[in-house]
Amino acid sequence: MSTKIVLIGAGSAQFGYGTLGDIFQSTTLAGSEIVLHDINPTALAATEQTAKKFIAEKDLPFSVSATTDRKTALKGAQFIMISIEVGDRFALWDMDWKLPQQYGIQQVYGENGGPGGLFHSLRIIPPILAICEDIAAICPDAWIFNYSNPMSRICTTVNRKFPQLNFVGMCHEIASLERYLPEILNTPFSNLELRAGGLNHFSVLLNARYRDSGKDAYPDVRAKAPAYFEKLPGFSDILAYTQKHGKLIETEGATERDSLGGIDSAYPWADRTLFKEILTKFNYMPITGDSHFGEYISWAYDVSDHRGILDFYTFYRNYLGHVEPVIELKLKERVVPIIEGILTNAGYEEAAVNIPNKGFIKQLPEFIAVEVPAIIDSKGVHGIELDVPAGIAGLLSNQVAVHDLTAEAVLNQSRELVVQALLVDSVNNKCRSIPELVDLMIARQSPYLDYLK
Repeated sequence: MSTKIVLIGAGSAQFGYGTLGDIFQSTTLAGSEIVLHDINPTALAATEQTAKKFIAEKDLPFSVSATTDRKTALKGAQFIMISIEVGDRFALWDMDWKLPQQYGIQQVYGENGGPGGLFHSLRIIPPILAICEDIAAICPDAWIFNYSNPMSRICTTVNRKFPQLNFVGMCHEIASLERYLPEILNTPFSNLELRAGGLNHFSVLLNARYRDSGKDAYPDVRAKAPAYFEKLPGFSDILAYTQKHGKLIETEGATERDSLGGIDSAYPWADRTLFKEILTKFNYMPITGDSHFGEYISWAYDVSDHRGILDFYTFYRNYLGHVEPVIELKLKERVVPIIEGILTNAGYEEAAVNIPNKGFIKQLPEFIAVEVPAIIDSKGVHGIELDVPAGIAGLLSNQVAVHDLTAEAVLNQSRELVVQALLVDSVNNKCRSIPELVDLMIARQSPYLDYLK
């Protein structure tokens, strides 16, 4: 019997085309049935047409169909990938970021942590819960892989509402280690044994070892990383290059210097001045930049690279607005290897998954979704216990009540709990204006937050 894979949100060309390319390059998944689903029939039809044309041109052993009926799409599904957004992504993101700042809350970004992450969660979690309700009724044994943000809060809430589902959050941030460390340590990535963990967009590299010698590589990371990051070009350089040459650079970060077409100016610690403070004061290296890591820390506003964050946001917005995605027979994300590992009982170690904490990080409660490495086999995804130092664990622990109250606010449709979630968040130091901010956001983001009473 062929494997049935369902892509929810496939009308997004960025997600749909990229994921199809990942699947099509897999020999293990040859013969699979791929079902595309989206609520936008026009965008969905475009993805379906492109996929069928690509299969025909390459003579690939896959079948593709599309439907706007989610329940029909889910029948018989074994693997499901979710990547959705709600409403006008960037208009809402701007509100998440700027309106709390207007009320005096100094958040560095507005996507995953802090007040912005809360309102983003309040919009996107309800439709994901509706998807999961259908999955629980139609294909409860399927493996579900979520790409949507805010990853940790989504996973925490879904796992609370549907603990029986195989729900796994996936994020590509771990790939930054493959870009940086070979250059920092002057060794192939294949020679490095690494483990990172924490919360999504709030994880650090915990262990690094050279495979050939068995030697601890972290002393070299601590010694050499500062000089490496000091010399990287910043997003201001990328933007300048884009304006000069009239084209966008397809890159996830300013670290891919070979793709920048001759940029050689440097902006010290671009989007990594908070990163530098964590590395030097806590002695562990974050796996992401200030824009993400800083969303979870109360003092981040004082030390983050605001210029780099704004430049990245501008670049990212421009990139998504102008890039023309194509299907490529190239593995870009980590979900397909996990599916292959489940189907073949591979027993390999996956670098990062977001799953309920079952003692993997002992300083955090079981209900919160943590980002940890995992063993993948025919029985599924099995998290690996990590030794997290006290300082990093302290930073992570500050998120426990925030995640708990976010989940409860959504599940109980409670405006009061939204207020409480903001009042326990260490990023916020305001009190009297918080109820007014919540009411303003509910009004401005109607109908997505109308359920809050």
